[in-house]
Amino acid sequence: MLATNPFAGLSASLSPAVMQGYVIVMFILVVAGTLFDMVHKGSAAYFFENRRRSKARAARRVGGGEFASIAVQTAVVDVLASGEFCNPRRRVAHLLGMYGFVFHVLATVVLVFNPSAGPFWAQLWWIGALMICVGGYWFWFFIRVDVAAEGHSPFRIVRADLFILSLLASATLALIWAAAGGGTGVLFGLYILATTVLFAGVPWSKFAHMFFKPAAALEKRLVKADGSAENLPTQTRDDPEQQKRHSMQLLLDAPMDMGLGIKREAPRHY
Repeated sequence: MLATNPFAGLSASLSPAVMQGYVIVMFILVVAGTLFDMVHKGSAAYFFENRRRSKARAARRVGGGEFASIAVQTAVVDVLASGEFCNPRRRVAHLLGMYGFVFHVLATVVLVFNPSAGPFWAQLWWIGALMICVGGYWFWFFIRVDVAAEGHSPFRIVRADLFILSLLASATLALIWAAAGGGTGVLFGLYILATTVLFAGVPWSKFAHMFFKPAAALEKRLVKADGSAENLPTQTRDDPEQQKRHSMQLLLDAPMDMGLGIKREAPRHY
């Protein structure tokens, strides 16, 4: 079962061109939804205006070689390794969901457009969906801030949850549908419905964030390198000059880690 193309059984009821057309339509919806999100929220305009202001405040110029190095660091640390997450559990859950989504979508495209693809792609399809479920359900029930730190019910739903819920529904129904033997029917209909909501709901979900976050991560590293620092103070608490700025005499000789005891326990005081 794990080595069999789950979409192969659809050929008895659906033409391969139908599923291929569906995949193309979903791709178009993602592109259109992302562009709409950028225009509606002004994300692109804000990014370019912020970059222009950062360049004007820059204390030094970032050369081509340094820019390339920063871009590589951003791709490896912030994108591929999700380095922006300080919480290790959330980072692992995010990586499972992210790579699972990439594997699952890539394998789906290959299996739909090439029904004779080898067993590797079918296995990657299963592995990707399972990774989505493990990372997604772990995040939903145990890691979400409003659940883990604020005491809300894990079944409380708001509009911002559209992406994660539709993603979990699509992956879960895909696994159930394939395990039940594939083909057309109620399970297939529910699987297609959840997948359509996932890709058609881009303007109302956090789907487009996966395209914005790399740009934001690159900008964050660039403003640090050119000295503009988003117009924020550059001194940190471990800088001796920062220690001298305390107005209280008591804090002049205080240890640098004073006041960090709150980090010793998780925020669960709801």
